[in-house]
Amino acid sequence: MKIRSVAVLGVGAVGAYILYGLSQTKDVDFCVVADGARKERIERDGILIDDKKAVKIFRPAVRTPQEARGADLLLVAVKYTALDSVLEDIRTIAAPGTVVLSLLNGIDSEEKIGTVIDPSQIVYSLMRVSSERRTREDGRSVITFDPTIKWGIYLGEKGSPVKTERIMAIEELFEGTDCSVYFVEDIVQDQWAKYASNICYNLPQAVLNLPFGAYFDSEHVAFLRKKLFDEVYQVGAAMGIDVLSPALAWDSCAKTARFSTLQDLDAGRHTEIDMFAGVLMEKARQAGVSVPYTEYTYHAIKALEEKNDGRFVYRKEL
Repeated sequence: MKIRSVAVLGVGAVGAYILYGLSQTKDVDFCVVADGARKERIERDGILIDDKKAVKIFRPAVRTPQEARGADLLLVAVKYTALDSVLEDIRTIAAPGTVVLSLLNGIDSEEKIGTVIDPSQIVYSLMRVSSERRTREDGRSVITFDPTIKWGIYLGEKGSPVKTERIMAIEELFEGTDCSVYFVEDIVQDQWAKYASNICYNLPQAVLNLPFGAYFDSEHVAFLRKKLFDEVYQVGAAMGIDVLSPALAWDSCAKTARFSTLQDLDAGRHTEIDMFAGVLMEKARQAGVSVPYTEYTYHAIKALEEKNDGRFVYRKEL
């Protein structure tokens, strides 16, 4: 098996990383999937990527879902909040021979995608990349990441430790690029480990508006982190998954680090709390597991989103 055509749906922080890497390959028909005004904007303005050396403009081929149909590989890189809205696009792009990777955070995007295509087309995966999207003074967005940090795509077959032919084809595709690919024998366990890390470290700091160092300098913040992990572990165990404890140590990130959920709140955006706590609450309900700390955290962050939306701006009564 050889991958000769690749489509990427979504060119934010993750999709731009794929674009950056595959722009270095030869003999691969690569495109970004978009239509309407978004397609026109990408074709007109390109995509700005800062690789810590220079800001470069990338001008990939942009195709509609119909034009991209039948690509050998489809990489889904939209934000979780946009996944439901692109399911029909995924159905259109993924012909019977298309291999699909979902690079979203969380543990249920493959389940959702599997409702519109044959689930056997999906290679399970997750993304670890230190990248961010920022807006310049001129109003244009730029994606920044450091290609020398060799994180990347982690992938494997659900329920099997075997490195299959299609996984080897994906490894070959990215060989020699700045995108790294790592085979994982138990990809579902790895997905849950990242999921647990996001819930334990993303969410308490977002509720408390505290940086990463607080997890190690405050017994109270550490208490919340542990309680949330315990709930992820209990839900995973009820589903037959041994959830590994997050491996972040005090020196693994800058003490000032503010992770994605807090970054979203800082910027006045809605967060991915439904993907994190919302999904865990639903899985817990199905498994008959109580998750009170997760429920509290979910509603606290929802309230902070409402605050950012201006819902609690009241006039002072005379």
